[in-house]
Parts: sequence; structure tokens; C-alpha cells
Amino acid sequence: MPNPHSILSSPTLLARHIIDYGALEEDQPLEALGIPRERAALEKVILGLPFPAGLAPTPQPITPPPSPSAPLPEADYLVVTWTVAEVEALADTLTPGVRRDHWNNYDRNYDSQYRPNIRKGAPSQRVGRLGSWFLTRIGTKKVLCFKSELHLNQDGMRTGDGTATLPVKDMFHQLISEVKPRMVLTVGTAGATFPDHELGDVIITRAAKFRLSQEFRNEDFNGKTYRCDFTIPTRFFNDAQQLMARHADQLREPDFGPPTKRYAFTGPLIHPPRNTPDIKMDGRDMPEFHPMLTTDFFEFGTSRNGLETAGAGVEMGDAVLGLVAEELGAKAPLWLVIRNASDPQINGDLPDAPRALNMQAHWAVWYYESFGYWTSVNSALGTWAVIAGHGSTV
Repeated sequence: MPNPHSILSSPTLLARHIIDYGALEEDQPLEALGIPRERAALEKVILGLPFPAGLAPTPQPITPPPSPSAPLPEADYLVVTWTVAEVEALADTLTPGVRRDHWNNYDRNYDSQYRPNIRKGAPSQRVGRLGSWFLTRIGTKKVLCFKSELHLNQDGMRTGDGTATLPVKDMFHQLISEVKPRMVLTVGTAGATFPDHELGDVIITRAAKFRLSQEFRNEDFNGKTYRCDFTIPTRFFNDAQQLMARHADQLREPDFGPPTKRYAFTGPLIHPPRNTPDIKMDGRDMPEFHPMLTTDFFEFGTSRNGLETAGAGVEMGDAVLGLVAEELGAKAPLWLVIRNASDPQINGDLPDAPRALNMQAHWAVWYYESFGYWTSVNSALGTWAVIAGHGSTV
């Protein structure tokens, strides 16, 4: 069994831990990665959220269940999420009563077109599918929720120096061609970059940027920013924040200081904590089209790395959607990034030695493990608010 400390110094294992944390026993044998299993599955939660009348998400089961190889049904909106914690929260929020392990599996073209371009050991290789999905309705709007098993930093096979295959891009093309959505939303956890973006805040932006330094560092798209210019619907943002407030107690940070006097904390808090999570939107709470940063390793904002000047948060996939929209040109649907701050800006004075115990990465991972689910409920509620309000004249 590998040393657990090696996970913190391995970009691939660290990202895999984030993706699979909380998996069901049949989903992911984390012990094979040297990661102790603290629980077999995330707690099954019945949120009981009081949505506005007529706008409560209503799951739409298909009988009999479709074949995994069948094309996806058409829908008005396509919502894509990535990790176990994220899909647990998305299911509890947007397909209430239908757990994510009861969503429909989807393996269309996987063996013939995807598997040859995915490296051994990637999450999708183990389960043999592209993802899983379920239909729901928000008012009159049909929504397809999709959990991807493909990941930018887990799948790539080397094609050259700093270049690799990108199967998740092909998957986005396939999903869009089948679902034919008006809008695609990529949803889930992210590392906060701004010091006043607190644990559980929802970050909504119409832009994404590649920030790649590993297997994709020499790709032509590295460093590119993509944007989708439309007006973000805010009509139901206040309703979403009221729903977020119902579980704000689940997002209380522990009252502790740094572990030794070498990292002493003195004086008042720079940003006193709020009682409830907030929605942070580009063009209102940050610069217009301030992008979400897509990396090919587990990166996070700190008080010293200045990532807030580069982007609104850090994650590992959203800019691929922007790249696909660029390739589709005039045929591209609207797209939007909705991310929740699963880890706040980390103290940049803590040790970050790559070959020792990286305390900055340790705390970023700890926040994700402790708060990934409940913060993801907030991005799911932000998703509900955008979809409910899109096309509204009020």
C-alpha cells in the first residue's frame, strides 16, 4: 500500500481522490489507492427543500429504463457534474427521491470510440461507461442531469511532449448532439481564489480558461479563455439563497487556529464569516467574464499565489466545454459555469514542499472531504435558480 503522504505529492492520485471520495463500495475501491475509507457512501439525505410553487424539481423516470448504449433523450438543459460528492448533491436536489446509484448508465460508443484513447486505470475504464444520467423537470423545462466518468486530468494518453488525448471533449460533443439543449451548465466544486469567497458560496461565470502545466501544457488551447455572452438570469437567486440558508449550519468551519506558533494568528478576521452562503456572479461581484480556471492537476487558491487576479475559482474541466462551444460555432448552445467553493482560500504561509507533507494541499483536501457534499448542494441550488429563471420576463 503506498504511503498516504504520497497522495499529496501525486497530482494524479490527489485528483482521483477528489473525484471518487465517498464512492459506493461497488463504485471505487479507494484502498487500492492507499486512501483509507472513512465511509462506504455519503449519508443519504432527504433535503425537503421548500421550492417556490410549481418550480420544485420533479424526476422523470423512463419505463422501461433505457439501454446504456441508447442515445440520450432531448432536453432543454444539460447539467454536467463530475465527482461523487457533486452527483450525490445534484441527485438530492434536482432528482429528489432518485439516488445517483439509480440513475441510468450511459456507455454509448464507449468501447469503440473512447476506450482506445483513455489511459489504463482511469475512472471510466473501471466502470466501462461515459457516465450516468436522469431526467427531471423544473416547471415546464426538461432537464437532463449527467454525471461524467471522464475527466481531463485522468484520461489522457500521451501523444507528444505536453500533449495528450482529450476524450472528455469528444463526450461533450456527443452529449450536445444528442440532448440538443438550449444551455449546458457545468456544475460542482472548486477551490476559491478570492479571500471573501467563503465556504459554500456559489460562483457563477460565463467564462472559463485553461491553466495547464502537466500533460496538456503544450496544447494549442492552453492559456485560452472562452466566454458565452448572455445575460445571467437572476430572478430566483434570492430564493436559492434562502434555500441554502436552511443547511448553513452544515458549513460551519471549526474554531481552531494554526497548528504551531510559527503560523500564529493575531488580530481580527480580515473577512468576518457570514451567517449564510452567497452567490458570486461575474459582472456583479467580480470582473465581467472573470473565468473559472481549468487545471490538469489539483490546484487551489492561497493567500499568496494571487489566483484571484487570474480567475474566479479553480477546477479541472470547465474550459473543455468552452473549447467545444468554440468548435461548434454558431451551432453551440449557451453555456455557463456554476461552481461552489468547497475549499476557501488556503493560508499561503503553510508549508507546500512537493515531496514532503504538503500542508496547503492537506487542508484543501480536508475541506473537500468535510464539506464537499453540502457545498455542492449550493451549486445545485444555483443551477436550479438559473434554469428556473432562464427565459423569464420578470
